[in-house]
Amino acid sequence: MTISFRIDRILGDRPFAEVGDPALAVDDVGRGLLAVAGTHVAVGGVHEFGSTAPVGVYGTADLACRALLFARYPVHAMAFHPRLPLLAVGTGDYDGGYFFEGELLLLDLETGSATSLIEHELGRQVLGLEWLSEQELRVLVAPPDDWQDKDAWSEGHVAVVHRPDWRAVPPRSITGYDLAGPRAAAPRTDRREDARRTVSDLSTNWDPRRNVRAVEELSDGTIVATLDGVQLESWLPSGRLQWAVPDNDGGGRDLAVAEDERSAWVGLERPPWKERAQAVVQLALHDGVQLDHRTPAGVVSLARCADGLPALAPAGQSRERLRIRHGSRIYFRETLSTQGGQKPGPGEAWLAAADLGSIPVAERPREPRRAEVDHLCPYSWKPGETHFGGPGVETADGDLIHAGTIYHGQGLQPGGSFVVRRAVGSQEPTWVFRTDRKATDLDHDTETVSVTYDDGEIVGLDPLDGNVRWRRYLAVAGVPVVATALTVVEPGRLLIGTADGRLLDCSIVQEVPVLGRHAACLDDQHRPVTSIEGTR
Repeated sequence: MTISFRIDRILGDRPFAEVGDPALAVDDVGRGLLAVAGTHVAVGGVHEFGSTAPVGVYGTADLACRALLFARYPVHAMAFHPRLPLLAVGTGDYDGGYFFEGELLLLDLETGSATSLIEHELGRQVLGLEWLSEQELRVLVAPPDDWQDKDAWSEGHVAVVHRPDWRAVPPRSITGYDLAGPRAAAPRTDRREDARRTVSDLSTNWDPRRNVRAVEELSDGTIVATLDGVQLESWLPSGRLQWAVPDNDGGGRDLAVAEDERSAWVGLERPPWKERAQAVVQLALHDGVQLDHRTPAGVVSLARCADGLPALAPAGQSRERLRIRHGSRIYFRETLSTQGGQKPGPGEAWLAAADLGSIPVAERPREPRRAEVDHLCPYSWKPGETHFGGPGVETADGDLIHAGTIYHGQGLQPGGSFVVRRAVGSQEPTWVFRTDRKATDLDHDTETVSVTYDDGEIVGLDPLDGNVRWRRYLAVAGVPVVATALTVVEPGRLLIGTADGRLLDCSIVQEVPVLGRHAACLDDQHRPVTSIEGTR
């Protein structure tokens, strides 16, 4: 049986959507192309899913995105090759204590592949690029470090790198010798205003939307969503934006719509470097006016529970954040303190819960008090491993299905991300699905657990055994996007929020192939898209 994934409608679409807030723009008038680099931002939230700087290449006639890459560091320079379909991209940043790290990337505009060229493990911060000829690239790089070098922040080294065929340059093949050159002035110029003017000259409809955090549909077809810089926004069934409540401190994160759909509670993001307590606000859904405000004692997760009311669950550190939707209890991950005030070690994290009835309705949402909390079982099912939280749901029969990661001192390791189904109170899981990437969101219906990941993949799992039913990488008009929020509206229909601020109304259809015909589906641009093969 063939399973087709289709994008039926897009909200929040606009020119230059892929790059968000422009930081640098470089054109190629002869070929009618414009390269735009976006600001360096966290994908999915503050330090949550990794930080990237998007670079999109657009046709100036139709503003269609022709190629896209995500750089690990802020972008400082770009240059189109004079003849070949190549874009050189220079990136880099100070590591906070010593080195100027970065990359020289070469983006092939025909294949969409990007190659990192600098040999050294840390690379070099690349501040300027200019093609002198088809074979020579002038590169301005920061010094390797600022050790006893106060001018390292305002000067750099100029080198001319020669390659006979830049399309055939191997990865990591530009050495420190290639980048050696005389010292020169290298001012760190902010070009954001110039970039914004450039894209505005081509279209006034661009909007620096980023990172949808939660999305829900009301019974009348209205869609509400939280995202960076916006507490909550409302889209009418016609697809028109009805209202949006801006937020300068971070934006909306969790969302819990009231059962009568007259209001919604929103958990607001507050970056750790801003000494502001996390806030939870209640907003009217007809106009966004604030109706109520709570200030929790610490970081919390907000979710709508099985009784239709909102609840707050202690979240601890952001990487430990467990958020269970549709719960018959308020679930959270808690690290128990050791005697004598010593720092808790691995194996001391527990799955905790509070009964909904223990908190009076008039006090919802609030955090459970200590006397209201039960510790159900160790959070990690494998001794010696420290498991962190993630998005999750409670099934109709009371099990939990949730995502998370396994702690490792060197970061996420292969197989270190998981989705698990567990009976509440039982440490041994029913099944575990492992991957290499961190889950961004998760929801389910009776037949499928849908999980989105920070590399753009969406996976459908069988809720009974955890086997893969289907998987695909999300793309809009052929350009990859990363899903950061997911809600299953009904079986076979998903609402997806993306890292570039778009809302995708998607359908999943099981198709029985007809003999003699080729079954196909269309994407949002009415072009054939690849079907996802799955068995059931």
